[in-house]
Amino acid sequence: MKVYLAGPDVFLRDAIDIGRLKAEICARHGLTGQFPLDNKVNVESRGASRKIFLGNKAMMDEAGAIIANLTPFRGPSADAGTVYELGYMAGSEKLCIGYSNDPSLYVKRVAKFSSIGKRGKRLVDREDLTVENFDLPDNLMIIHALNIHGCPLIVPKQAPKDIWHDLASFEACVRLAAKRLRAAPKPARAAPKPG
Repeated sequence: MKVYLAGPDVFLRDAIDIGRLKAEICARHGLTGQFPLDNKVNVESRGASRKIFLGNKAMMDEAGAIIANLTPFRGPSADAGTVYELGYMAGSEKLCIGYSNDPSLYVKRVAKFSSIGKRGKRLVDREDLTVENFDLPDNLMIIHALNIHGCPLIVPKQAPKDIWHDLASFEACVRLAAKRLRAAPKPARAAPKPG
């Protein structure tokens, strides 16, 4: 059972090692973890970005589930590429599981990047744009894609010291994926033709 391992982990200095560790955790639970960097693409070659996109898409098409690292990346919310991949898998009606090593609410994280005030009953940022405030750990579309296509976002009670290398929440996702994928109905096999 193949699982696509999405997340901004690919940008870490030790991304290959993290991908290997995640694949090993998957294997211990009977899953095959597919890490985006498993696609060998020369990033300096012509059309590299398209090759990366098509390679990742092919892995998602083969996988029965996604485990998305939705830890906030370069801002108050999850990595944009990871969110696309989660949406692609949700749209493909595949099992969607995600985690974040930052358990704080989205609105509190926005406040770290922009001053927040009130305009009537709504919260607004310094550009007078509404700040989503549903007591959720990220944007409602991300959270409900998980709720509908898998399970609620898995978060620790408190952020680990090293949010990019702590894999406890990831392993919780793997255990859940293994359980759900084993319980999923198997496609019916074609009856043998009389001979």
